[in-house]
Amino acid sequence: MVDLHGMSALVTGGASGLGLAIAKEFVACGANVVIADYNPKVTEIAAEIGAIGLITNVTKEADLEHAVNTVVEKFGSIEIGVASAGIGGKNFDLMSETLENWNMVNGIDYTGVMLTDKYVIKQLLAQGKGGSMINIASMFGLVGLGSNIAYSGSKAGVVNLSRAVGTAYAGQGIRVNAICPGVIKTPLITEENRELYKDLHPAQRLGEPEEVAKLVAFLCSDDAPFINGAAISIDGGYTAV
Repeated sequence: MVDLHGMSALVTGGASGLGLAIAKEFVACGANVVIADYNPKVTEIAAEIGAIGLITNVTKEADLEHAVNTVVEKFGSIEIGVASAGIGGKNFDLMSETLENWNMVNGIDYTGVMLTDKYVIKQLLAQGKGGSMINIASMFGLVGLGSNIAYSGSKAGVVNLSRAVGTAYAGQGIRVNAICPGVIKTPLITEENRELYKDLHPAQRLGEPEEVAKLVAFLCSDDAPFINGAAISIDGGYTAV
């Protein structure tokens, strides 16, 4: 377990799935955590793990600015941001894609990440002490998923956004990296689909949320000072084949 004592973090999408696993790991590592999520029960969920919950719509700039300000008001500063809020949308190929689905998925999975980066990094620049931003992409941001172009396209955008922003602010000590998970065992994956999806991975299993959370915590710690602008796969070997 890495040491995050003295650090404060914002985790969007932290009321369930990967975001919740990351928030739990941060708390276990000693960080102060604010969970920003659209789930109306976010306050209760956060309290159960020793964090603060805040109802947040990541497609609205004012909500994300408020979320970052809340971290600073509660804990004095922010050192870590994690853009984990995301949806899968409809499994549409190009010919069946609708503008409604495209805009919904990209609004949350791509624009929401950009806005989270914007307001976390704005505060990090004001503090002048650097910090770490993690964007949750996907293995389908590194390889194409023709059966869900909105999701695959948005996650590919997150990968290159992380590279661009990471290089832009590296000189100020701000590190921005993307995590590209395979299919992870979260409530979004039904029992039926878990059996189907596990065969996608050379490891012959789904990933565990805690495995991703530990990688995120490491990247946000003082043990990873030279990792910046990276897109790191954690997919049981899927993108290596």
